[in-house]
Amino acid sequence: MTEAHDYIIVGGGPGGSVVSNRLSKNPKTSVCLLEAGGPGKGLIVKVPLLLILNATGKTKHNWAFDTVPQKGLNGRVGYQPRGKGLGGSTAINALVYMRGHRKDYDEWANNGCPGWGYEDVLPYFKKSEHNEVSNDEFHGQNGEMNVAALRTDNPYLDIFKDACLESQIKENHDFNGAHQEGFGLSQVMQKNGERYSAADAFIHPIADTRDNLTIHLNTKVMRVIFKDKKAIGVEVSQNGQHRYIYANKEVILAAGALQTPQILQLSGVGNAVDLSRHGIDIVHDLSNVGENCHDHPDFIMAYHLPDPEGLLGVSPKGLWYLFKNMLRYRKERRGMFATNFAEINGFLRLKHDSPRPEVQYHFVIAPVVNHGRTFVRQHGFSCHILCLRPKSRGSVKLRSSNFEDAPLIDPAILSHPDDMACIIAGAKKMRDVITSSTTLSSLITKDMFTENCQTDREWEAVIRKHADTNYHPVGTCRMGIDNDAVVDARTLKVNGLEGLRISDASVFPTIPGGNTTAPTLMVGERCADFILSEQQTSIA
Repeated sequence: MTEAHDYIIVGGGPGGSVVSNRLSKNPKTSVCLLEAGGPGKGLIVKVPLLLILNATGKTKHNWAFDTVPQKGLNGRVGYQPRGKGLGGSTAINALVYMRGHRKDYDEWANNGCPGWGYEDVLPYFKKSEHNEVSNDEFHGQNGEMNVAALRTDNPYLDIFKDACLESQIKENHDFNGAHQEGFGLSQVMQKNGERYSAADAFIHPIADTRDNLTIHLNTKVMRVIFKDKKAIGVEVSQNGQHRYIYANKEVILAAGALQTPQILQLSGVGNAVDLSRHGIDIVHDLSNVGENCHDHPDFIMAYHLPDPEGLLGVSPKGLWYLFKNMLRYRKERRGMFATNFAEINGFLRLKHDSPRPEVQYHFVIAPVVNHGRTFVRQHGFSCHILCLRPKSRGSVKLRSSNFEDAPLIDPAILSHPDDMACIIAGAKKMRDVITSSTTLSSLITKDMFTENCQTDREWEAVIRKHADTNYHPVGTCRMGIDNDAVVDARTLKVNGLEGLRISDASVFPTIPGGNTTAPTLMVGERCADFILSEQQTSIA
């Protein structure tokens, strides 16, 4: 069983969805999108509140990977939820639309990625965006990805806001606009109060209207097929059968920062010494495939409050409140069921002369412990503290030569001392915000983790016990123009090979200071633009 298409895209997440959409606009171009999961549809996906059913464990929508034991977390095994199905992680995440700081992209350009500065990438952010909230020079109105204001009407939003204002933190209505610092309501990838995944934006509307777009679901890519140094197709496992799908022009990997390097390594592209241990024939010795893995470390301060209206927990009054909100959501698409959990976001500079914020924080409407996998009966909230530019670096390596085996994921969280110092400083500042608030502090009945933290050593002990990822792995196929880069920043082609590109967060040289879905959409737009520009050049 064989078939052939001009382009094969591996992965239906934000990077793959955009490329599939853009390339298939030309009816003369045949495009095949391969996705290991299902269609990314259904009530459990569309209702934002129900992400707690998908993100907390292994389901048909979530790969639910574990890391190797993390030395920086006292040897604990970290958790890496990753979306499985069309939309990728946008089908299970907290929906925050955040680009990062403009200096993040200027640093990309200044450190070996020409053409990736803020002014270079801004048009690509705008191209994919339809923003219901902001209409100015920073935002797009005609793109496919719908960006909206939260529709929860949560009574605690005003309490959180007042706490920040009492601590002289300014309100910011648009983190993706002129400046980033301050606090404000999250802008979310929703439409009419429902989740709006990358597949909702770029794939579902065209799936039945473009005959040149073939979508194979529940299809796992085992490896890329090469002829000498040229990618000519992929071997897949589909319905229990192994077969080949060929690419007349290119293969584009968009399986994410954890699985794109795994596919490359299974295909014989990576560190030759590592691959030889697994008996894999070497196609191209590219030693940095899987290296440079990093993620935003996330520490959670959690608090109990007795009032169940607006905060998740288990109590008779709280369940009644949730039931009323279910009825309201069915009627109006508003209320608690429209929550993205991280309803207020903010960015802090740790020093007055810092050129940009070093810390991001979320106010979350539940006492989230262990990614929500540890049951907490009481109502409450949590404040998440993220180190925006971690210096810790790890890797993604093969567990075995079997494509069914999850990779060995090691983000090396908090292995660099500067990351710990950043988290401690940010946590101290946010605890001060919470405890100095006239209203919020008076409502708190218990500080779950940090009540006895006074010295930095005490803070460090608690952080190592409770911190983990904020679900933003990047960098494992770093782009650049240097000899050590995996991907050429000028084309997103894999160095040393033909017919193979990457369109996902694995190409990020460093992590942006914010959530990573919007930057991945931007990479997808750029990847498609590189391909289409080359097509025009070849025609000319």
